Amino acid sequence: MPNVAGQAELVFKTAWFSKAAKKAHIPDIELCAAIRQVMLGQADDLGGGVFKKRLGRNLYRSIIVAQGGRFWVYAYLFAKQDRANIDDRQLADLRTVAAAYASLTPGELGELLQDRRWVEICDGGER
Repeated sequence: MPNVAGQAELVFKTAWFSKAAKKAHIPDIELCAAIRQVMLGQADDLGGGVFKKRLGRNLYRSIIVAQGGRFWVYAYLFAKQDRANIDDRQLADLRTVAAAYASLTPGELGELLQDRRWVEICDGGER
């Protein structure tokens, strides 16, 4: 999927997020459309590579961890009715995760996909 600078970026979801999105009836096509909006700045930038984006007709909030120029990862999903936001500790943890993702090698990324801990959902705007 090309970003606003025309660079290709990959979009993934964690296995946990995949199950949560399925239960919430949020399809991959909606996730891909939402990422395009995030790339255009239509999301809450929580700093440190962490973004919050509304999904599911505004009933859910997704937490996306970005590794600029390389990939985006849907990491967490919660219902708006269940909680207003993530807390400071969770945000700090997510920023740590974003920093860890920055050091992933292509081989480690391949392992995450092979083990199905991550699932690729958007590649070049195909989905």
